[in-house]
Formats: sequence, C-alpha cells, structure tokens
Amino acid sequence: MSAPTVRPSIGITALGSYAPERIVPNAHFEAYMDTNADWIESRTGIRERRFAAPDEYTSDVGVGAVRDMLSRDPDALKEVDAVICATVSPDAMMPSTAALIAMQVGLAGAAAFDLSTACSGFVYALSVASGLIQSGVARRVLVVGAEALSKIVDQQDRGTAILFGDGAGAAVVGPVPAGLGFQEFIMGADGAGGSSLYLRCAAPQLPGGFQMGQYVGMNGREVFKFAVRVLGDSGTKVLQKSGLTSADVDWVIPHQANVRIIEAAVERFGIPMSKTVVNLDRYGNTSSATVPLALHEAVQDGRVQDGQQLLLIAFGGGLSWVAGTMKWWGGAPSLKASAPALAEVGA
Repeated sequence: MSAPTVRPSIGITALGSYAPERIVPNAHFEAYMDTNADWIESRTGIRERRFAAPDEYTSDVGVGAVRDMLSRDPDALKEVDAVICATVSPDAMMPSTAALIAMQVGLAGAAAFDLSTACSGFVYALSVASGLIQSGVARRVLVVGAEALSKIVDQQDRGTAILFGDGAGAAVVGPVPAGLGFQEFIMGADGAGGSSLYLRCAAPQLPGGFQMGQYVGMNGREVFKFAVRVLGDSGTKVLQKSGLTSADVDWVIPHQANVRIIEAAVERFGIPMSKTVVNLDRYGNTSSATVPLALHEAVQDGRVQDGQQLLLIAFGGGLSWVAGTMKWWGGAPSLKASAPALAEVGA
C-alpha cells in the first residue's frame, strides 16, 4: 500500500504594490454629481481612491508593483517561469497583460496569461499558481492583480464611479519552509448572476438577452446580498476544509469593496473587525488588486508576521467567489516590516 502523497509547502515568497499618484477624494464627485463626500463615506467606507494618469494603463501599474517588489528584493524573480495577471481592465484582449508585464520586468519567454474573475481574481490566481508548481509545470509563478478601472467605469454613473479605483499588487509564489504557506482554497462561480456585475466585450448581451452597456454595470443591491452570503459561506467552508476554526485566524484579508459588506461577512464566521485588514478608505475598490494591496500594507506595517494564520476571501464578477487559508512565511526581504517599531507593537 503506497504512502499518501505529501503536498509540497508553497506560499508567497515576495510582495510588492503600486498605486497611481493621482488621489481622487470623495469631494471630486460633488462638482458634477448628485452626491456628497460624507454620503459616500457613510455608505461605502471610502474616502478617496487613486486614478491612473491618462497614459497609464493596467500593464503600467502592474509593472509598478513588480518594481516595488524588486526594490526590496532584487532576486525576487529568480526561477520565475510563469506569469499570471488577474485583471478585468487589460490593456488588450491580446497580447495578454501578463505577457506585457513579463516583457518589461525581464521575464520575456515565461508562460504568461490573464485570469478574469474580477475582484476574486488575485486569490484565484494564487490557487492556480500553486497548482502549476505542484504539477511540475512551473518552478515559481509571478501573480499580479492589476487594474485601471477608471478607464472602463462611467464617471457620470453615481452607482459605480464613486466605488472604483486603480492600483496593483504583485506576489511571487514558490516553495516555502515546511508547515507554512497555502493550506486550502475554495472557489466557485455562478453565471446566472452575471447580469448583476458585468462588462461587455464582443457580445452586446448575455445569454438570455440581458443587454449590456459600454461601461461596467452593477446592480448594487443584488451584489451586496450575494457578497455577504458567499464571503461568509466560503470563509466558513475553507476553515473547515483546513481543519481550522475562526479562533485560529490571526488576520482576515478580504476583498475591499464596501466596509459594510466586510463587517457583515466576517460577523457570519465570528471574526472581529480588529482582526480584519481594511484599507478601502484610501484606495476604494481596485477589483483584483484589493487583496494584494491590503496584504502588502499589513506586512509592511508589521501587523502580519511570520507564522500567523491568514484567511483570504473575495467575490467578484461571474458571479465568482474564492477563499483561501495560509500560514504566513515572512522570511524573504520583501516580506519584512518596513518599520521594526510597528512590528513590535503588532507582536
């Protein structure tokens, strides 16, 4: 009788992030829209977001995140032979944004493809990257969550314009010490909910005849109900699959869509907001970039530390959902807090 297969320990070995220079406060929308800054913040938790420059696109912000990583760990991309870019705002349908990023960061020739599940894309991509390594197809994988949503959102639409921003996060996935790294993932999608959150491409309508407009479209009420349910359910299920309870979790890293969604979701599986990383007040909803931006910030300021238990949860277009557990490894140069004093306070 053969011994059970032991999965290798795979996790994040490098991190970087990038946000465009232009800061757009809530007051920006007051000049031409029936809204006000306080209303936006009270309904969403967002105070400001970043917009890419007119000549700055998704590949540009993605490259910015990779270069941020390399500024603290020049060897971070060593042995990387595959690149995944999670995005719903690609520079082009082809070539892939992943290939454009790879070309600019010294990885030309690596396998490269885009992954499109909107806001759940980065965590989806972490799971895919782990699978590529476990199967022997890749040694290390660069995963980038990057968006230039300001280019595809109707800035006259109060239902979407106030929510979305631009930014990117990048992570290298590879071998980590035994007992650390990724544990389990839960992923899913239901196309029946596609009319609640969509962006047209080749077809003017979805199966069944739902007509799509030129820009991102969203039914906020339906997305809110869906998000609270699937974030809570998927988080609970992945903890059970991992043999963990809510009490084992040191930090929840959720998709940053709306603070009320986050509060309702973590309440469903009994984890307090004090253990939840939230930064959407300064970045808004950057879709596939929200999880890496939040994770990188919490690593840099010393909240997330070596050996801690993390829970990553996200939802997005599709409608899709994903949750993952990981035991954090903080031994690489770009995974250390930038301010030792903050790390001590968080200990």
